[in-house]
Amino acid sequence: MQQPASGPAGFESEFEPAIVATESVTTAVIRGTVAQDDLPSFYDGSFQTLAPTIASQGAQITGPAFGLFRGLPSDPVDIEVGFPTDRPIAPSGDVAAGTLPAGRVARMVHTGAFDNLAQSWARLFAWVGDQGHNPTTTQWEVYLTEPTPDMNPDDLRVELNLPLER
Repeated sequence: MQQPASGPAGFESEFEPAIVATESVTTAVIRGTVAQDDLPSFYDGSFQTLAPTIASQGAQITGPAFGLFRGLPSDPVDIEVGFPTDRPIAPSGDVAAGTLPAGRVARMVHTGAFDNLAQSWARLFAWVGDQGHNPTTTQWEVYLTEPTPDMNPDDLRVELNLPLER
């Protein structure tokens, strides 16, 4: 089982788009339909619930947190927030078992503040089109750097993953 990438493996440069093959990754998630303005509190609340629920079931978190989005960018968004785990978990409250999909994925790493994340996504979508590929309507972000209130936004690293149609 492949974990979300935490470095440049398989990339010429992790900051340049590339197509990689991924395997399905078992996850524990909280899913919601959330207004854009409410995303920070949804993430915070989800992370506070997920870690203790995963631990209470004896499962292990095996990689960094992620957010998976379904559908085209909109407001509100259909989102799953979660962590990869070493095995499926049993549903508990808002926490459910999930997966990150297998397949061909266009991937790059965004660096810097969340304020510029939309520009990096636009760059990845444009690159996919320039390569003659069609993206699916699912995409996910892996938070390689854990965001904290006192961090320098320039240090933020977010892996962007855009699955491609077959």
